[in-house]
Amino acid sequence: MTASTGSDRKPPQIAMRPAEPADLLLRSARLLDPRARIDGFHDVLVRSGEIAEIAAPDSIDAAADVETIDAAGLTVFPAFVDPHVHLRTPGREDEEDLDSGTRAAAAGGFCCVLAMPNTDPPVDNASVLRSLFERARLEARVPVGFLAAASRGLAGGALTEMAELVDEGAAGFTDDGVPIANAGLLRQALQYQRLSGGVLALHEEDPSLSKNGVMHEGPISTLLGLAGIPSISESTMIERDAAIALYEGGRCHMLHLSSAESVAAVERARGAGAKVTAEVTPHHLTLTDEAVRSLDSRFKMNPPLRGESDRDALIAGLRSGVIGCIATDHAPHSREEKEVPFEQAPMGVTGLETAFSALYTDLVLPGIIELDLLVERMTAGGTVFGMPVPTLATGLPANLCLVDLEATWKVGETGYESRSENSCFADRKLNGRVLMTVAAGTVAFRARTFAIKLADDPDRSSRRLAGSRQSS
Repeated sequence: MTASTGSDRKPPQIAMRPAEPADLLLRSARLLDPRARIDGFHDVLVRSGEIAEIAAPDSIDAAADVETIDAAGLTVFPAFVDPHVHLRTPGREDEEDLDSGTRAAAAGGFCCVLAMPNTDPPVDNASVLRSLFERARLEARVPVGFLAAASRGLAGGALTEMAELVDEGAAGFTDDGVPIANAGLLRQALQYQRLSGGVLALHEEDPSLSKNGVMHEGPISTLLGLAGIPSISESTMIERDAAIALYEGGRCHMLHLSSAESVAAVERARGAGAKVTAEVTPHHLTLTDEAVRSLDSRFKMNPPLRGESDRDALIAGLRSGVIGCIATDHAPHSREEKEVPFEQAPMGVTGLETAFSALYTDLVLPGIIELDLLVERMTAGGTVFGMPVPTLATGLPANLCLVDLEATWKVGETGYESRSENSCFADRKLNGRVLMTVAAGTVAFRARTFAIKLADDPDRSSRRLAGSRQSS
């Protein structure tokens, strides 16, 4: 392995299919971008895929070829970035593929996603990674990047060629749902990661403690007679891995925290100087193991939904910055796999299409967190992997989403963009709906019933879009 240091480290590669740059005017929208310190009503002009002008409401005169959208009463955010999704390519395209998965991302307001390597075959060598980028350049509706496996075959025995994978554009390394149980291998991975670049993203679980558990260990698991997964199976691994990262000076990103003990462990590690970051999912922020009483397998995921005190601690960690970003852990499964007894069903839920709405409904509207904090955390997913943060600023590629905060909708009522339906928010009525997403300067999604106006319409009459919800 050749060492890569300092400025010669390559940034993560992302790829998407070719698309026409957008020319559009969002008129009189509320713009909210906490990083740019924008919160007010403006016109936004996008020309050739770049944000060309931000001005006072109804003050920009658009050319005849510019699509004009009356955005009064609507809100524009920087588009979101999800650092943890499963696109099931290669190997399980029946559940999801790059096209359907990035369609789902665009429908949820995301302008970029990072895909996990637990595919068939796994992304543990340069040839598989190269083929994924080639497919992304043909199929992906929004830019997509890829994490590579930390160990060959995700088996936890020998490391992958980390330097070569970084050179090929890998955003980082992870064995995803498989914890790196061997402390010596983790130490070696951190040593190589320090030389090659990238970030080591860790699913924190001690298999000797979680064993064959299927839900959170607590009163409800006892009541249901189901094998439980104790919260310490996560937090004790965080303590171990953070200590090794501190010793080696390596960088770790803790995937999908679920418990109060885990938040405390990350906070202690950061306080001691460890280069440790963490993420949390919408389902762990909004649901608890009470939902599992239904024995609906759409509430089965790993780590499991835990207690209300854990949920409170996760929200507090998100608010304080101990948890730096929100990630969906979008994990599609076929209906046949999920429609079995709870104990037999695979773990995992979809999340791209519902993330913002679920969090806005359950956390922002009740006043638990502020809207600007939610936007900041949903746009921060790429920062730990060295990727730029979407922002509303002139001269930059347009990465934005247009949202109707007053809209209510029933999840799944009109279907999903994802190929899979295993949403833990299925059939729920949520507030806040993404109407349009512009990713890398192209219109990646617009709602089917979203009315537009064209600048050259003399009477500026509304035209209603027909056909697919997804931009071509």
